[in-house]
Parts: sequence; C-alpha cells; structure tokens
Amino acid sequence: MQPSNRSSISPDASRPGLRPSAAASLQPSVASGLRSSSVSLETSLRLPLVDAHDQDRLLVEAAQRGDRTAFGVIVARYQGLVYGYLRSRLLEPADAEDLCQEVFLRCYLGQARFDSAVMLRPWLIGIARNVLREHVRRVKRRKEVGWTELCLQLEDMIDEPLDRYADVMAHLPECLQSLGQSARQALDLRYQARLRLAEIGQQLRRSEGAVKLLMFRARQALKNCLDSKILGRHHD
Repeated sequence: MQPSNRSSISPDASRPGLRPSAAASLQPSVASGLRSSSVSLETSLRLPLVDAHDQDRLLVEAAQRGDRTAFGVIVARYQGLVYGYLRSRLLEPADAEDLCQEVFLRCYLGQARFDSAVMLRPWLIGIARNVLREHVRRVKRRKEVGWTELCLQLEDMIDEPLDRYADVMAHLPECLQSLGQSARQALDLRYQARLRLAEIGQQLRRSEGAVKLLMFRARQALKNCLDSKILGRHHD
C-alpha cells in the first residue's frame, strides 16, 4: 500500500450527500401524511400545549396508532438529524437513505419500543445506531463498512450523550489527517483493506504487538480530536 496524505477509508468529500427523501417512500399511506407535516402541531393534532417531552410522547403514541399526520410531524422534525447521523458514518449516500427509511419505519410500525421517560431525539438516534450496527453485521464483507465500524468504535469511547453530538463524526476526516503517516496507514489496512493485525505488521514491518499499540494510540488520538470538537461547542 502506497503512503497517502488522505485516509482512503473516509467518505469522499467530492460527492455531495443526497437529501433524505427516503422516509417519504416508506409506504403510500404513510407518504400521504408527510404532505401535511408543515401544519403546526397544535392545529393538526389538537394536542394540548404541553412541554417538549410530553409532545414527544403524544406524537409517538399517535403515530404508532396509525396517525399519519403525527408521523409526518416526527419526520419533519427529525429526518435531518437521523439522516445526518447516518450519512457521516456511511460511505454511500444511498445506504444512508435506506437506513434512514428503516429508522422511521420502525418508529411508525412500533417495532422499537418507546420509553416514555426518554425524549424522542435520543430514542431515534438509538434506533439509528442499532440499525447501523445491523447493517455492519449484514454486509460485513463489504469494504465500505470499515468506515462505519471505526465510527461505532469511536462512539463507544466518547463519554458525551450521543444524541447531543450526533454529527460529530463529520469532523473525523479532519481528525484522521492530523494523525501520523504510520497511524493512517495502519487504520487504512485494518478498516479499508480488512487485514488482520499480523498482516498489517507484515505490511508495516512491525510486530503484531507493535501494530496493536499503534492502532490503540491512533484510535485514542481520534477520540481526543473529536472530544476537542465537542469541547469547542461547549465554549461557543
């Protein structure tokens, strides 16, 4: 593998991401409800003026009873969040659209149990993360999932609530560029070429133990870089 100034596992920034239209194609009966999603919550659903947490609960309960207008409001409010979370963790825009559709389908059909003690935003991100993990297991042999695996591993290392910083992985390509050449090569060989540690060691002329340490330090450096992005938001 030739040295590169850019990590090959990161998304291609030259390809524009697609707008999240997937949820509108869930089912014909569901799609018709989206056309009314611009109507205000109070006028469309006649809900009492309650706090955001109770609005979330009432919206999900109504949507899972088959209320297309309630579902349309959920999609209008959170489709951008869910799609953005998925898109920053997937190389292919089409995969992000498909999984975004799956997230809202599970919400609508009640396949994911809504905990009334949880806000809708973290609940949807939790569904998206589960869908993403299932996607990685399902297409394990595709090289494209290496980027997603790295994102999920880094998420496990970040202490902040995931839903508050769902888009932090958008900074990962920049963080990758801050690594040394050997660290970038090791990550490319592991997550792009899908090599085992021993095989990476042969490529880099290092022992398997040295490669394991290099990978650990590289992931830790990426975690620290992402933490600094999160900290920067706190100070904004």
